[in-house]
Amino acid sequence: MIKEAIYHRPKDNFAYAFNNQLLHIRLRTKKSDLIKVDLIYGDPYDWTDNLWNNKKKPMKLEGSDELFDYWFAEVTPEFRRLRYGFEVYSDTESAVYGERGFLDKDPRDGSFYFCFPFLNAADIFQAPEWVKDTVWYQIFPERFCNGNPDLNPENTLPWGSEKPKPDSFFGGDLQGVMNKLDYLVELGITGIYFTPIFKATTNHKYDTIDYMEIDPQFGDKDTLKQLVKTCHEKGIRVMLDAVFNHSGYQFPPFQDVIENQEKSVYKDWFHLKEFPVQAFPEPNYDTFAFTHMMPKLNTENDEVKKYLLTVAKYWIEEFDIDGWRLDVANEVDHAFWRSFRNAVKEIKKDAYILGEVWHDSMPWLHGDQFDAVMNYPFTDAVLNFLAKDKINAEQFAQQITKVVASYPANVNHVAFNLLGSHDTQRILTTCQENMDKLKLLFLFQFTFIGTPCIYYGDEIGLTGENDPGCRECMKWERSEQNEKLLSYVKKLISLRNNHALLRNKGEFRILEASKESNHLVYSKQTADETIIIAINNAANDLAITIPIDFTHKKPVNLWNGEPLEESSNLELAPYGFTIIHLENNRVTAKND
Repeated sequence: MIKEAIYHRPKDNFAYAFNNQLLHIRLRTKKSDLIKVDLIYGDPYDWTDNLWNNKKKPMKLEGSDELFDYWFAEVTPEFRRLRYGFEVYSDTESAVYGERGFLDKDPRDGSFYFCFPFLNAADIFQAPEWVKDTVWYQIFPERFCNGNPDLNPENTLPWGSEKPKPDSFFGGDLQGVMNKLDYLVELGITGIYFTPIFKATTNHKYDTIDYMEIDPQFGDKDTLKQLVKTCHEKGIRVMLDAVFNHSGYQFPPFQDVIENQEKSVYKDWFHLKEFPVQAFPEPNYDTFAFTHMMPKLNTENDEVKKYLLTVAKYWIEEFDIDGWRLDVANEVDHAFWRSFRNAVKEIKKDAYILGEVWHDSMPWLHGDQFDAVMNYPFTDAVLNFLAKDKINAEQFAQQITKVVASYPANVNHVAFNLLGSHDTQRILTTCQENMDKLKLLFLFQFTFIGTPCIYYGDEIGLTGENDPGCRECMKWERSEQNEKLLSYVKKLISLRNNHALLRNKGEFRILEASKESNHLVYSKQTADETIIIAINNAANDLAITIPIDFTHKKPVNLWNGEPLEESSNLELAPYGFTIIHLENNRVTAKND
């Protein structure tokens, strides 16, 4: 037994309140080192011998990554408080693990164990319920649809007339989105994420000039108000993009600094290194990356904080938007985000707060800042497996297990799962234009935990390299759309919308992942039903045996609605898949 590899701490993803009564407990151990783990638990004030036999519970091996096993149990403390530890077993020895370390046997002393002091309702991570059922669609407004040519900025190009350049304008606007809402409804979309729409100089609008005004090339406030109202009438939520880490160079307070230097009343709004402030040859002020056009805002400054919180509240109060996506969120101080959450939730309790964080995001997901982050670890894993063939099915299973184990379950339920965006290569291009691989990407995205997002045009097969190639104009002529792919995506979304188990109900579990044949089998399961998905990520036919007994489970192929024989033997075509629904009692994997 490698005791040095056994890890737990009573917080974050290792110990948390799932709801008002239930605690989730997770233990990490060296991969394949232990054969059994029991959770030992009791009330801190009632830790006595005669209670003890009723306070031990086996933990389930929920999965493994490259280095570790993850063990899981849930418990309902009678008095909402808990002392707990772990009895761990290898082939040759056992030990008891608590906050004070390891002992050979249970000391029957509560102070030795980990402590969850009290399950306070205010400490429970709570994100909007509606997000769990939402299918998002990301729109880059300048490239989605030109609905009002009268708004076209100078030098606007004919729609889709050439490949996009960093400074191209094609005239997309809010009226264009309004004109295409029925397309989104037919697709099955229930949430729109807009990249920035506020006044700015660029086509991407991440260099904000005025946070309180719509960019005139996109329309006006009346148009936005009507757009949000119409979206709501059609069952679509609306999330805007807030760039609070930095402003644009032309932001009036920064221009005041450039003009008045140390005499500027706004000099403390930014991170200035010296005077005179200058952009060239290199900026002597902090910026986003090294871009002189995007000076970093000082969100610790009271005036800046008040201004930005006013912005956050204004667009909810006046336009009834449903959420904020927060650009470069990891570079803004935590105290600001706590104030931001309080301000937003006070106005609209079920507003969705989504942070752009590309790495481990637990510090932002304690329930006091964000509801979710953009789930790039998910993106990297699924692209490396299904699109790039950089990892095999076994390695993918390990990486996805790590993604799931990195956060509490109620955090995973609202994670923002994307395959591509305005910052990345088009996913069909990443797949080297292999349509079968793209379909598998969508399949996993729409059957995994979390809330999926489609980047505009991916559903019709748009291609393109990184920015600006990934920001091509949306193609609206049916002859230019891949209608088979579009129908496939519509069907996936419909399946997800019609089956709660394909959304965020039940337990996700990987049943089989083969590095030899490169196939993956996973399930979503409750006590009443199970859905099994099998994927063949290889260019050859494959015969597999699902590690589940189908007897008396009424198996049905969800993709075509046809009943199946009660046999767990399946044939998968090259880059093929199957989705199987099982009824009745909870099924158990044969190797459990």
